[in-house]
Amino acid sequence: MHALDVLGDPVRRRILELLADGEQTSGAVSGAIQAEFGISQPAVSQHLRVLREAGFTSVRAEGTRRLYAVEAAPLREIDTWLERFRGFWEQRLDALGTELARGKRERRRKDAGADTTGSEEQ
Repeated sequence: MHALDVLGDPVRRRILELLADGEQTSGAVSGAIQAEFGISQPAVSQHLRVLREAGFTSVRAEGTRRLYAVEAAPLREIDTWLERFRGFWEQRLDALGTELARGKRERRRKDAGADTTGSEEQ
């Protein structure tokens, strides 16, 4: 399964978001996903299996618990693939940053003018 197919599912993306905060038990992940998506524990287990088989997560046993963690390699591969497209949005984000900064400067100028005008009337 291609990495983007794996990440195309919102449940699997959310599982990775949960695991990005650190290693978690399958029970903790299942509980959070069941609460958010209203799916069964076996369905969550299936998503965990897909992530594990695609290399996005690893699992280790600790007694009777299974601890899941994010594996970085597939995410780096996606980042590398996205690199050729970054120019499409980085330029627009830079332009947005410029416009936001311009708007802040204009508001400060107006606020400074209003403060001066307001103090003269009092």
